Amino acid sequence: MTDQDTPFTIQKPMLGRSAGRIFWMYRYLERAENTARLLAAGHRMALTRGDDEASREWRSVLTTLGLRESYEANYDDYLSAHVCDFVLRSKNNPENVLSMFELARVNARACRSAITLEVWEAVNEGWMTLRDMLARPVRDASLNSILAAIRRESTLSRGATHGTMMRNEVYSFARAGTFLERADNTARILDVKYYLLLPSLAHVGSALDTGQWDNVLRSLSGELAYRWLNAGNMDARSIADFLILDERFPRSLAFCFSEMRDNLAALARLHGKESAAHEAMRAADLRLTGKTVDEIFDQGLHQFLLEFISANAAIASAIAEDYRFIA
Repeated sequence: MTDQDTPFTIQKPMLGRSAGRIFWMYRYLERAENTARLLAAGHRMALTRGDDEASREWRSVLTTLGLRESYEANYDDYLSAHVCDFVLRSKNNPENVLSMFELARVNARACRSAITLEVWEAVNEGWMTLRDMLARPVRDASLNSILAAIRRESTLSRGATHGTMMRNEVYSFARAGTFLERADNTARILDVKYYLLLPSLAHVGSALDTGQWDNVLRSLSGELAYRWLNAGNMDARSIADFLILDERFPRSLAFCFSEMRDNLAALARLHGKESAAHEAMRAADLRLTGKTVDEIFDQGLHQFLLEFISANAAIASAIAEDYRFIA
């Protein structure tokens, strides 16, 4: 058996289950923040539109989060308070934001020896803050402060990680989990907003509602950067180019893949060899690197994003298998 045929093995005792906990801890933190950003953008849009358009906006939020079917099993309307309460805290929704923070805390506690005191305190205090804020049903009057708290607590945890964690395998798993989750979120928001909400395929590539595009950028905290780069010009191709290919924007697909690639490379150096995850990363990179926005539109934005989401999920599965997350 050659060295290439030798199965990938874990060389350090902290890996396996502990690596999986770190990876998922940061995925949950990122997912919670992304969800809060999406709800904030949906709420802003709903406040400025009529009832029918507001309902359509909330349906798009639920579709992006993959919660529309379970929500509709519990409610027959799309009131802001109902949607936000369901997404943030409802026991009928096991993927609610409070549960995400609780799972992040559970994972952080299980691997306390691998993270710094500052990281543990940020995650633990974040969970306690949100537990208290979400102890009661969410109302429109309290929504903005709750969403701001979710973004703040996630940011504090990420800042503590960046400022106190040693640049070792733990840090690489944390960053890989963060940017894998962020890439998935950006792709799903862009896909739902650009494709699923269009009245018909004939509208693809045409001039669309400026408010909707502004909402896409706001949900990804990219409106100021985009307007600065494009002199306020709102058009579908420029926004897609910015969110997919601009490596300067930290929530673009290109930026996320660059960070994932760097951190997987760091893991390969630590272990002295690459694995299937690196092969999956390279395969995904080939579909993105060197692409132009015109080529993406010619292929079909929806199809491109579906392939991206699938490739991103394949990388996550390969990481879990290579590093024995379930072992």
